[in-house]
Amino acid sequence: MVRNNAEEKIQAQWLAKSVIGAVLGFTLALFLVGMFAWQGFGGIDAANKVQFNMWLIVFLWLCIFSIVYLFKTALRAFNWLMALNIIALSFLMLIKQ
Repeated sequence: MVRNNAEEKIQAQWLAKSVIGAVLGFTLALFLVGMFAWQGFGGIDAANKVQFNMWLIVFLWLCIFSIVYLFKTALRAFNWLMALNIIALSFLMLIKQ
């Protein structure tokens, strides 16, 4: 069995990762669902789409929130989620125009 050195192990940093997952994970889920709402079936005004989008936000947010703990450090999680938020927001703004 090979032991990983301290730099290769996932660091705990529970509080920082939890805050990052809660805030940036929520905004990323909102941006992704926003893209689906605008580009999905029937466009933004489709019947019963509001209820589906509401539950989709929760599902995506919890998935992102749980994946945050797999990053090695909180800084790496912050950088990745911030980059994904910027990309998702850019695509959402592009779609809305």
